[in-house]
Amino acid sequence: MPDFVKLILMLIGAYFFGSIPAAYLAAKWTKGIDLRKTGSGNVGFTNLAVNTSKWVAIPVLIFDVGKGALVVCVAKWLGLSLPLQGLVGIMAIIGHNWSIFLGFNAGRGLLTTIGVAIALLPKLSAALIILTLFGIPFHVLSTTAFLAIIVAAICVWVSYLPVLNWLTGNLGGDRLVMGLIFLCLWLLTAVRRITAPGTPLSDTVSQVQLILNRLFLDRDIRDRKAWLQRTAVKK
Repeated sequence: MPDFVKLILMLIGAYFFGSIPAAYLAAKWTKGIDLRKTGSGNVGFTNLAVNTSKWVAIPVLIFDVGKGALVVCVAKWLGLSLPLQGLVGIMAIIGHNWSIFLGFNAGRGLLTTIGVAIALLPKLSAALIILTLFGIPFHVLSTTAFLAIIVAAICVWVSYLPVLNWLTGNLGGDRLVMGLIFLCLWLLTAVRRITAPGTPLSDTVSQVQLILNRLFLDRDIRDRKAWLQRTAVKK
């Protein structure tokens, strides 16, 4: 099969596989609730965990990470080049964020992004995940994981340093390509957060503060408790 055909099939498959809204389905099946109209309104792990239980949310976490990793692994297995592997991973994240099954408005894609990162750079991603989880309270994991993605990109660009060279698997000439892939992963997450649908709380802060809150806290206001306990009503 020509590489062009493989790529087209992988891009289509990655988008539709990424579009499977596991958190939304889990909430519907277990509690009969629509995450888009509950709590933070985000169709993702945190909102699911808050409004159901960890036993419902953890399998979703595994699935969302797994789907990002799986599509990249399949692309590798098919012999696609590194840039194309990254493109396939990005397509899965786009599917998660703008799911065709939820009117092109779903989650933030952080877990799927982590899955893609793990498949591309297992040792570096594992190291960053361990550092992120160590001593970090649950409610700031989203922020620290988000920042870890850009840290990963920086690590790739300076991977000629001994420890980073080992963590990145001696990328050599692929350093620039991998760095650009990780930068794209970060930008995709940032764009999704900033362009999330507005809520009544969006008007209670300035536009600059709204952007900063969404970018680093993934919510419209600083008060986490008020954000999670509200009933999401979209504009």
